[in-house]
Amino acid sequence: MKRIITGLALASAAALITATPAHAAPKNPVVAVKKQFVAGHGVKFVDRATIIAGGIRDVVVRRTGTYEFGKSGVKASDITGKFAFKASDFGEEADSEMAKALTTPERVIKVGKSTYLSGGLWNTMLPEGSTWLKVPGTTLGGVTDVYGQPLNITEPATLKTLLKGAKPASGGYTGKITVRDLRDVSTSFRAAQWLNKPTAKTLKSVISWRITLDAKGLPTRLVSTFPGTALAADAPKGLTLSIDTRFTGWGSKVSIKAPNTDEVTTNLEEGQKIPDSLTLPLGSIAH
Repeated sequence: MKRIITGLALASAAALITATPAHAAPKNPVVAVKKQFVAGHGVKFVDRATIIAGGIRDVVVRRTGTYEFGKSGVKASDITGKFAFKASDFGEEADSEMAKALTTPERVIKVGKSTYLSGGLWNTMLPEGSTWLKVPGTTLGGVTDVYGQPLNITEPATLKTLLKGAKPASGGYTGKITVRDLRDVSTSFRAAQWLNKPTAKTLKSVISWRITLDAKGLPTRLVSTFPGTALAADAPKGLTLSIDTRFTGWGSKVSIKAPNTDEVTTNLEEGQKIPDSLTLPLGSIAH
């Protein structure tokens, strides 16, 4: 009887194993994202940058944005970012123009070969009657871009590079990339780091990441984690940043336009210039 029961148990176990489907490998997100490159369509995202130091976690920047696609990739973008600072975080500088600027939302629109900047720091630099600064090219990002998601998965080359050596994880993939390798491949990362001239220490910094995909292989969440030295070599020791990005509305209709011309200027207020360095409460980012 004992042998019969054992035999039935083994047979049942074998049946369960046979009936249980193997977990399929995640779909290739590079292929899935490229299929989204349809004119007039795009994707929305929200991200949150958190600083981790001494066991304490503090949100430093929140951003919301939309990408509009063309046949070969991102055609235009509209991103609003805001530091989570309070005026009191600036101590004796709480009433300064800079403190007011960095506690005001910033908006960056990129259309074609032009970038439009408004709010935040830019409010202090524009002549009266203008609310947008137009600059040529897309190599200049907003101040909050520095703390945005460094891994732009709408860039096929960047996404392909990330997946090299990546490991399948529950619902997606996980991996690592150095700042040097990311700068080599990602145009948007280089643009976001316009306030940061990379040092050898910065270039060696490693960004760890995890991406979650939906059934079609499209990214729904991307979390990157890296030391402060990935942004500035003089970042406080032990400081870590984590950027959590959520994607929604893949394939939705999107139309991003440049601001009205009567609100735009190409000149700064007399005596003003675009800074090449900036000191923030969490450390210094210098060019």
